[in-house]
Amino acid sequence: MTKKVVKFEYEKETKNSVRYKEVPDEGTAPIVGSLYVQKWFAGDSKTIEVTIDKKD
Repeated sequence: MTKKVVKFEYEKETKNSVRYKEVPDEGTAPIVGSLYVQKWFAGDSKTIEVTIDKKD
């Protein structure tokens, strides 16, 4: 079991959601890429973090 915290920065706003782009650790490839979050939840957040729990 592996846990990874992935950080995202605000990229742009769409009609009903906010798109965030992943900020990968230096020297590594992105895990998720872009992430869309509904506006009602995202609010004014310029950064978000998502924890991925990989079950082996």
